[in-house]
Amino acid sequence: MSAPLDTEKLLAYAIPQARDDYDPRDAILYALGTGAGLSAEIDETSFLFERQLQTLPTMALVLGTPGFWPMDPSCGLDWLSILHGEQRLKLYAPLDPFGTMIGETTVTDLADKGPGKAALIRATKQLKTPGGTLVAEATEVWVARGAGGFGGSRELPGDTLPATPERDPDFEISLPTSRAQAAIYRLSGDRNPLHIDSETARSAGLDMPILHGLSTMGLVARALIHACGQGKAVRLREIALRFTAPVYPGDTIRSVIWQDGETLQFRAEAVERNSLVIDNGLALMADQSSF
Repeated sequence: MSAPLDTEKLLAYAIPQARDDYDPRDAILYALGTGAGLSAEIDETSFLFERQLQTLPTMALVLGTPGFWPMDPSCGLDWLSILHGEQRLKLYAPLDPFGTMIGETTVTDLADKGPGKAALIRATKQLKTPGGTLVAEATEVWVARGAGGFGGSRELPGDTLPATPERDPDFEISLPTSRAQAAIYRLSGDRNPLHIDSETARSAGLDMPILHGLSTMGLVARALIHACGQGKAVRLREIALRFTAPVYPGDTIRSVIWQDGETLQFRAEAVERNSLVIDNGLALMADQSSF
C-alpha cells in the first residue's frame, strides 16, 4: 500500500512560475497535437495555416505551465500513481496567435478518500499577460492512487460537474486521433514519459503509452467548436470535464453534445473500444461579440 500524501511537503512546494513566448508556429503545433487536420470531412486549415490563423482556446492549458511538475521529488508526490481526473478552463480574453503568457500555479485543495484509497489534489493556474491582464484560469484535479489516509476532508469543495441529460443528444461528431498524436502533443510542453515510453506505461499498469488527457480535451473542444460554434474558436469561453478512461493514440473519439442556448453538455467515447473516455462535460459557447 502506498504511503499517505505528505500534505506538508506538497503545500510547501513552490510550483515554478512559467513564462512562454509563443508564435503561430507554436499555435499550429498545439493544434496538430490535438489531431487538427486529420478528419477528411472537416476543413481545419484555419487552425493550421498562419494566414488568418485561429488559436484553439484550449492552448491556454499548455501556456505558462512548468511541465509535469509532480516529477520533481521536492513536491513529495509519487508521479507514477497520478491520474488526471478533472479539468476546467475559463477564458477571460481571446487567445492571440502570438504573445507572451505568464502562468502561476497553486495547489488550492486536497481531499482524502481514506487509507489505501486515493487522494485528490486540485491545482489552479492563472494565465496573465506581462502587464497583468488575466487571460485564462485553468483548474485541474489529480487522483493520487493509494495516497489517502492523511486525515483530510473526503470531498473537494465547490460545485461538482453535472450529469449529462438523459434525452437524445443534439449533435454527434467523430474525430480521429493519429498513432503519432501523443508524440506531437508532448512537444507543446508535457514531457511525461507515460505518453511515449512503453516501459513507463507498464510501470503505471498500462498496456501501452496513452494519449495526454489534455490532447483529448483539445480534440473535444474542436468538436464543440465545429458542431455548435460555426467553426469560430473564439466563441468557446469555458470548458470543463471529467476523464474516465485512457485514450490510445489511433482511437476515434465520438463526442455527443446537448445544447441549451449557450450552455453545452457533452461526453465522449473511444469508438473502436466502446469506452467512455470523457463524461460530465460542460461548456459555454458564447456570441463572438461578448468578450
